[in-house]
Amino acid sequence: MKILHIDSSILGDNSASRVLTAETISHLKASHPGAEITYHDLAAHPIPVLSAGHVAARFGAEVTDETIQADLARGNAHVDELFAADVIVIAVPMYNFTVPAQLKNWIDRVVVAGKTFSYGENGPAGLVPQGKKVVLISTRGGNYTPGNPAAVMDHQEPYMSAVLGFLGLKDITWIRAEGLSRGPEAREAAFKAARAEIAALSL
Repeated sequence: MKILHIDSSILGDNSASRVLTAETISHLKASHPGAEITYHDLAAHPIPVLSAGHVAARFGAEVTDETIQADLARGNAHVDELFAADVIVIAVPMYNFTVPAQLKNWIDRVVVAGKTFSYGENGPAGLVPQGKKVVLISTRGGNYTPGNPAAVMDHQEPYMSAVLGFLGLKDITWIRAEGLSRGPEAREAAFKAARAEIAALSL
């Protein structure tokens, strides 16, 4: 089994999502001792924001800037890793009602026309091979699940489900810890619920 593990929180050891992705990886390794792990810390090693030069290169322009050349090669490697992985574990903390910029920059490297999706007579089609499992660790300070007043402000989970589904990654398991800023008891309850879901994972 090949596992792609991505962290995106800027909070280091204080990150709830990092704690839960690490526990998810430990659980998967216990079930698959020979698993090969590819890990990216997008906060420690950030991906640059897309520039006009990146977009021009995607449309066939000659690339003479060495920095962009290196970043394009790195982006191609991220696509290759996505294709190679059997299981993808991504930390998705909520920042200002959406995903961290660090994670968005990774998404901008793997959403590539002609590589991970295409447009045909029947509309868009994902090109990422079928059969991959995706585990998304959602952490947020408030409560945004349907039925809560703040649910309309959730541009984190719907976005990730949509963009990954667009690439063909539709076998998604969400593990959620929310209400983390509502006091110690709420935080403890959120972690307990998330850890129970991690323990129940069978991939």
